[in-house]
Amino acid sequence: MLPQNSHLITVTGGKGGVGKSLFAANLAFSLAQELKAKVLLIDADSKSCGDQNIITGIKPIKTIGDIVKSTEMISPQSLKRILAPHPSGVHFLGAVHNPHQRLTSSGSAFKKQLSLIGQYFPFIVADIGTDLTDLQYALIELSSILLMVTTPEVLVVNQTRHQIQELMTATVPSDLIYLVMNKVNNASLSPQSIAQNLRRPLLGLIPQDDITALNSVKQSTPFVLTNANTPIANAYKEISRKLSSGLLQKLKSAVHKKGNLQLKQKTESPSTKSISSPSTSSEETDALTQLKLQIHSALIKEMDLKKDLTKTKGDPEKEKELRSKTLAVISQLTDRLGQHLSREERSAVIKQVLDEALGLGPLEELLADPKVSEIMVNGAKKIYVERDGRLTLSKITFTSNTQLRNVIERIVTPLGRRIDEKTPYCDARLKDGSRVNAVIEPLALDGPALTIRKFPEERITIEDYVKRFKSMTQPMADFLRICVEQGLNIIISGGTGTGKTTLLNVLSGFIPATERIITVEDAAELQLKQEHVVRLETRPANMEGEGEVTIRDLIRNSLRMRPDRIVVGECRDGAALDMLSAMNTGHDGSMTTVHANTPREAVSRLETLCLMAGMDLPVRAIREQIAGAVNLIIQISRLSDGSRKVTSITEVVGMQGETVTLQEIFRFKETGFDKNRKVIGQFQAMGRIPTFIEKFEKRGVHIPRNLFTSSGQENTSSSSSQTSPDKVSSKLSSPKIQKKLVRPKLKKISGEGKGG
Repeated sequence: MLPQNSHLITVTGGKGGVGKSLFAANLAFSLAQELKAKVLLIDADSKSCGDQNIITGIKPIKTIGDIVKSTEMISPQSLKRILAPHPSGVHFLGAVHNPHQRLTSSGSAFKKQLSLIGQYFPFIVADIGTDLTDLQYALIELSSILLMVTTPEVLVVNQTRHQIQELMTATVPSDLIYLVMNKVNNASLSPQSIAQNLRRPLLGLIPQDDITALNSVKQSTPFVLTNANTPIANAYKEISRKLSSGLLQKLKSAVHKKGNLQLKQKTESPSTKSISSPSTSSEETDALTQLKLQIHSALIKEMDLKKDLTKTKGDPEKEKELRSKTLAVISQLTDRLGQHLSREERSAVIKQVLDEALGLGPLEELLADPKVSEIMVNGAKKIYVERDGRLTLSKITFTSNTQLRNVIERIVTPLGRRIDEKTPYCDARLKDGSRVNAVIEPLALDGPALTIRKFPEERITIEDYVKRFKSMTQPMADFLRICVEQGLNIIISGGTGTGKTTLLNVLSGFIPATERIITVEDAAELQLKQEHVVRLETRPANMEGEGEVTIRDLIRNSLRMRPDRIVVGECRDGAALDMLSAMNTGHDGSMTTVHANTPREAVSRLETLCLMAGMDLPVRAIREQIAGAVNLIIQISRLSDGSRKVTSITEVVGMQGETVTLQEIFRFKETGFDKNRKVIGQFQAMGRIPTFIEKFEKRGVHIPRNLFTSSGQENTSSSSSQTSPDKVSSKLSSPKIQKKLVRPKLKKISGEGKGG
């Protein structure tokens, strides 16, 4: 924010060639001449080739880019080394030194510097050009007034209308925008009619005088200095007087004011109380929330959003067009109904009404937060979020259960799913792949319950598991890569929220691109990058209770689709038996996940799920199916400090008597906590050679045997320590085979979980 006695005047235009750069320069010099004040002229045109350098005849000392990069404190002494002075009292900050440079600077960084520079200048004039980016919008945010230079020509007026629309869409208050009509002559369109058509006030008229303007550019001297008594120079003097007569102070107070007493029923500032956060009871709902509801109601009258949303049908271009149109209407309604809003309040209201109209309401802010991994809504007033494995109560809330219910409907309806009293729960997904579960009344007693497990914006890789999350060591990662490539059947086991699906997604990326992959899920989350992938998703029953397609149905059907690999998002019921059957019938390399806390529990869980298939099979037959189908169980766990670790990689060896035999290859052993209560532990190789190694070697895939001993496996402490790169893992494909270790005698694993 600029000091109260400093005013930033930004100058733009709807179309090139309207004379905005010439206007900005002469306005700066006119203000300095008429008001005897220090004025700073800034060339902030993103496409500038040094235009203001030529118009003013001033060679810049520093550019905007130089200031942004500088670490020097702003002071009167430092300004002499930054700003180029002119005898008239105007100082200049350029965009570029020469035409070969380009202006590309951070808006937020320059805004901070300009806020400090502003204390030394009562007036700052910034030429921001017509191409508005982050930098230009940052300057507009500090402005006391935005002057839109136009000419009385049909095409220019049309471009100006479009530019005003773009500014309002970007939540720039319409009250900030004033028109300046340039190149006015007797044959031109009526300036007053143009202003009325554009619905913006007219600040001044500048007569057309091409000769004076062109000569001033040739001489590199603004004409308000060399031709002070001409009609064109007098027009600038009139504009300068209008700006200094209290208009700037009035606009700055209206647009940038901190509080809003006419709208506030309490003394809270909008920064400490979310607009969508109601008070403890409906009677205490703040005035900003009431205004938001009024704007939303008016929006429904102006636009048929339901019809418009149906027309988009997932078309990105149509969605973008609808969003732009809706945002423009909301901006206009906000200006009409919320005339006393500060700029911060106005922007917040517009954003939240737009989120409510086209998005997921208050959840949009949480979905946009990269640190939030899960969102849990327990009724309208309680939203919990998970950040870095920790649950916290968010300050954001819904205004009512009705609003929350509408958001749930907006999520499930496009997917062909329904949620009502007959079917009061539903699984769904967002466009980005985030998993959604919703439960409504009467099952949810305290209002609708909504759980969203966010899909990470950045695709997680195996390197992230090793270096970023420290969830496994490099040898473990390389071992898993080979196991997937060589077609082992893998079960990923873990509790709720441990990251089973994410790990499944990462491991699926190791499947060779030459193979045909069929994925089967309740709600499609897997994002495989291979080209030959067929994605199948279950379907709930319709209103008549018919047409349901289950995981079991899709697995059975996938067997007729000539798959090389079948990847099932999660086995929850009798589908486990179909999955095991597929693994046993030549579809090697298939993968799925189950809910279990240890590898031994995973085996028991598979037994239980198979019994749910209703086939009345003896337990031994099911265990033989498991022993014959599954090669590897990967156990992933969420530890007490919120970190996630691959706590065990276990081979399913076979059957001994009535028991499925397991042997653990790698494990994570907890040893304590550090001073920050982070879990400390070690990844250990158990010294057991997997039985399938010999099969790999026959195929020419050689794995160093010391990988499975403590000498070949880096012991790595948990969250707070670094993982050292393993010297052996990079040589996994080396033809040199080290001396074989004696494989330990397999032991019968009891039900107490020794294998897990």
